[in-house]
Amino acid sequence: MGVLTLSDAELVRRAKAGDLAAFEELVNRYERRIWTLAKRMVQHREDAEDVTQETFLTALEHLDELRDEERFGAWLVQIATRHAFRVLEQRQRAPTISLETMTSEMADEDDGEPIPHPEFIADWRENPEELLMRAETRQLIEQALNELPEKYRLVFLLRDVEGLSVKETAEALGISEANVKVRLLRARLQLREKLTRYFGDEAKRLMPHRHDDFDGQEGEAR
Repeated sequence: MGVLTLSDAELVRRAKAGDLAAFEELVNRYERRIWTLAKRMVQHREDAEDVTQETFLTALEHLDELRDEERFGAWLVQIATRHAFRVLEQRQRAPTISLETMTSEMADEDDGEPIPHPEFIADWRENPEELLMRAETRQLIEQALNELPEKYRLVFLLRDVEGLSVKETAEALGISEANVKVRLLRARLQLREKLTRYFGDEAKRLMPHRHDDFDGQEGEAR
């Protein structure tokens, strides 16, 4: 049986046994996916290529540490995320700050922050999944994604685009599962608001209440 017809799990098992052809097939299957993720994270083509190369080298070196062969794709995404984080850390020109410190500080920023209220809400004229299938809308979606703050964009990419679990996302980013959930909610709200400006039905548009007015009413009630 050729490697092209084998499952990821079987390819991983063969690669662990020293079959380089099996690992090469895994690279062929995941190279584009990992490069796309890296490009979205670091937003630079050459850096994305470096992240992709380092990801597969790390995977090859530590393949024996993977216990669940069925989760090879998710494991690979976690490795790519760590390498992308190192690129982002170096870009900040702060070599004395470790990756663990950076992610810890990012996590602390989430504590106590209110969930933002969207400024523009409307029913979408079309199903979001149908919009994603159209080439002319994908560029707008990519632009909206790139405009998200980094910490929200990364959680959205890992959880909603790559399909990692909350636990896997938390481990990849070095934050708590609670922070993953909060950041994902913020990312989804911000993305929906940005995209609604393009795809929303203005006839069904709803403008949210003013928070200061609401606070005032609460004060009167008390």
